[in-house]
Amino acid sequence: MNRAALHRGLTMSRRSLLLAGGVSLGLAACGVKGQQKPPPTQQEITSYWAGQSRHGKLNFANWPLYMDDKRTQLKQFTQATGTTVKYQEVIQDDPSWFGRIQPQLAAGQSIGYDLMVMTNGIELTKMQLLGYLVPLDHSRLPNFAQYAGPTYKKEIFDPGNLYTIPWTSGITGIGYNPKYVKKEITSIADLWDPAYAGKVGMFSATDELGYFGMYKLGINPASAGPADWKKSAATLKQQRDKGIVRAYYDQTYIKSLANGDIWITMAWSGDIFQQNVSEGTGLKFVIPKEGGSLWTDNMCIPLTAENPVDALQLMDFFYQPKIAAGLAEYINYVTPVPATQAVIRAQAAAATGDDQDSLTEIADSPLVYPSATDYARLHSFRPLTPTEDRTFQDIFQPIIQG
Repeated sequence: MNRAALHRGLTMSRRSLLLAGGVSLGLAACGVKGQQKPPPTQQEITSYWAGQSRHGKLNFANWPLYMDDKRTQLKQFTQATGTTVKYQEVIQDDPSWFGRIQPQLAAGQSIGYDLMVMTNGIELTKMQLLGYLVPLDHSRLPNFAQYAGPTYKKEIFDPGNLYTIPWTSGITGIGYNPKYVKKEITSIADLWDPAYAGKVGMFSATDELGYFGMYKLGINPASAGPADWKKSAATLKQQRDKGIVRAYYDQTYIKSLANGDIWITMAWSGDIFQQNVSEGTGLKFVIPKEGGSLWTDNMCIPLTAENPVDALQLMDFFYQPKIAAGLAEYINYVTPVPATQAVIRAQAAAATGDDQDSLTEIADSPLVYPSATDYARLHSFRPLTPTEDRTFQDIFQPIIQG
């Protein structure tokens, strides 16, 4: 068994930390009305980068459990470039991180980091609207251009990857325990099936929950507004009021699914993979025919970064397939670099015993390498303005609280 996967399976995953931190799409306290800045012109982007130079060092802020303890890829970067990286796992959730760095950014002061990872959501949208992120010079991102999967070059929350490129990604779909659910699950409607009354888990994050209600009704979240959100809320309330939902879960859903407290649930792809690797539970994961959600954690450079050239160089370094493969083997979520699959298959062929089995399992997993058909059924979380977000929260929070 892969030791990194085993370690991760026994700890909180990155997505679990996001929920444990209380993240939904809401952080209405810091509005952006009247402060929004237009996207930079190409001339402004060119001018910014022309005045920057490499310094041979950078500070990188990331989430826990997003790189192995030996920092293998960072050592490889230093060996290849001579640039040293101070790496710190200081981000626990997006709201608190935004609250920590916003005052310095508003004052034009350094936050102490040149590179950071943020989830697509309201905080990242605010960073863009407030002009707190450096627009990327794609002429310096050749590996991204060559190796990034097509899905990650057309992100709805950052068209054209103006400010961000993905670190990793994950899928929200349906997980079920075949010990109790004997049929093949294919539809979101199965989460409303009275046969599983009291044994269904739903997520407590309002963005995740609201989207699943929309999928059930055939509503495309990318074009949905308050009227559609209310329809979604109504069908979710019916599910709750009929006693079908056992609870609205944070990360604890995965253990409840494994031990039979719930039989079928909303689930994150990486959690199911890690649980099966660490404990051999045999849980199933499916992207329902109506659709699932694709969330992305993204590398970006704060506007006051002192070493932006070094940060951009590191961002592109992570898109080398051999480097990205090392991250995929540890993180076990969806990698934005499809070419890593061939790298991991080659490693598996050269390995023996448990290492070979572990690498083969990763390379063969649709939870790490979704098919084109899978991607076609996935929706990214649409960026909401703070006003839209408050409306969204007002519609969906009562479902969980009720």
